Amino acid sequence: MPDASPKIDLPRREIRQLDDAAINRIAAGEVVERPASAIKELIENAIDAGASQIDIAYAAGGKSVIRVADNGAGIPAEELPLALSRHATSKIDGSDLLNITTFGFRGEALASLGAVGRLSLTSRGAGRDGAFRIRVHDGVMSGVEPAALSAGTIVELTDLFHTTPARLRFLRSDRAEAQAIGDVVRRLAMAEPAVGFSLRDITDGGAGRTILKLSRETGDFFDALTGRLRRILGAEFTENAVPIDARRDDFGVTGLVALPTYSRGSAVAQYLFVNGRPVRDKLLIGAVRGAYADFLSRDRHPAVMLNIDCPPELVDVNVHPAKSEVRFRDPASVRGMIVSAIRHTLAGAGHRSSSTVSRAALGAIRPMDTTRVYQMDRPPARNGFSETPAGFGTDFGDISARVEPDETDAQTPAQDAPLGAARAQLHENYIIAQTRDGLVIVDQHAAHERLVYERLKAQQADKGVAAQALLIPEIVSLSGTDAAMILEAAETLARCGLEIEPFGGDAVAVRATPAILGEVNAEHMVRDVLDELKDQNTTTTVMAGIEAVLSRIACHGSVRSGRRMQAEEMNALLREMEATPHSGQCNHGRPTYVELKLTDIERLFGRT
Repeated sequence: MPDASPKIDLPRREIRQLDDAAINRIAAGEVVERPASAIKELIENAIDAGASQIDIAYAAGGKSVIRVADNGAGIPAEELPLALSRHATSKIDGSDLLNITTFGFRGEALASLGAVGRLSLTSRGAGRDGAFRIRVHDGVMSGVEPAALSAGTIVELTDLFHTTPARLRFLRSDRAEAQAIGDVVRRLAMAEPAVGFSLRDITDGGAGRTILKLSRETGDFFDALTGRLRRILGAEFTENAVPIDARRDDFGVTGLVALPTYSRGSAVAQYLFVNGRPVRDKLLIGAVRGAYADFLSRDRHPAVMLNIDCPPELVDVNVHPAKSEVRFRDPASVRGMIVSAIRHTLAGAGHRSSSTVSRAALGAIRPMDTTRVYQMDRPPARNGFSETPAGFGTDFGDISARVEPDETDAQTPAQDAPLGAARAQLHENYIIAQTRDGLVIVDQHAAHERLVYERLKAQQADKGVAAQALLIPEIVSLSGTDAAMILEAAETLARCGLEIEPFGGDAVAVRATPAILGEVNAEHMVRDVLDELKDQNTTTTVMAGIEAVLSRIACHGSVRSGRRMQAEEMNALLREMEATPHSGQCNHGRPTYVELKLTDIERLFGRT
């Protein structure tokens, strides 16, 4: 067993002041974790300088060469030595460290880079006759010398971490470091659509290989932002996202939020910014998750690009050395604003569903192999030919499909409505509707479940869900733990229209169920609600818990799979879907309908 007694024989070490080189290397350890961190600092400096074009190049994943060139305001010759000195900056005056309106307020960034690599800074100050260069090798600064440059600034950093070999050994492969660089550049470019970016890999010399090239976006804010995100994230994201623009008091949120049916298996498609600064902040991630909790199952994650803007004194961006986390003065207000803004925006999308759903449906359709069809189950041939072509016999069996006659109103044809006019029901579960330019396939159970859920939420928000008393209370036997859990939630469940009382032992009595559901199996409902209560964690808010319970309850009042519907019922369902927000996805984020355009169908048959 180790000796825990204090060590008293160690000589005392005197307190000493570290030299500038050591101080700079320590600062570099905080700011520059890897090549991507260095590039982030240099791009932010370029943006602060008012650059409209930023060109980045690297070699060996940024380990051997990093070069960032911009056309910004530049630095006058007499200020170049200061630019490479610790705690020297043009961006703050030191009187208020919370009033930060720029990116690169950490004055030691360039000095830190010069301490861990060989740095060259070439710049031409705005309105000056010529350009000048200054170098830092191993922490030693050279003199200022003339250079050739028409405008802006070029920073070149070579042999990163050559002064700290241990740090160099902790870097990942060139490919992994290059991927990190690409991610940093793309995130910064998302927040600055009015700035052009280029990214090249010059490992093999010459002009190198272009990794990314983004021209400046023009037009109004959302046009420019949508254009930039289309080029970075792809057209699929922008086609399935809606603009968000909301403000509450001093806080605003802008960007694009994807429809719930366009979700991901992880949170990789969430891009969050505060005053244009990319962040990975737990508060913001949690707010986004909370906003979509009503629309997605727990294993799916939304796709968003959000920028939170606020006065700089209301957010501390210096709580993390790399400025990847922030601290808001009033975090609850920020979270509430984000959640309500996203939900309001998604409600405005109405019944709209992701276009990827339709593409997936079309991709699943394959032309039939007519040769194989003809050969299956054909009757005995006479003179080498079949009496009746296979597949066209008189006995079709029970095909579980009904076709409805066209009885649309001549003044307002239902097929002109977004979800069209019901034409058939297949397998007692799927409604086929004809639109003006295609067809829609609706999952009747999933769609009606969402509609019932939205009605329950509206009732609960108004005066509480109306309850329907049972003539004879239904007794449900549970385990002791389950009985205690559901009785503990009795007050919350009563607000949802489900009234439960103890009945002795481990049993409970169901006195009333939500009136909107009509006749339901109370025991099944109680057990479903119990499952939901077990799934909820301790951080779930009361409102989120109520909505989760309502979602479970809604399933019991929806049109079940296997039920035959009349034409009037089917059309009524379509019209209610069109009038109900979020009806494009079920309570678990899956689509409630698929739309196929006539042009796509014709393409399947080679008609176009």
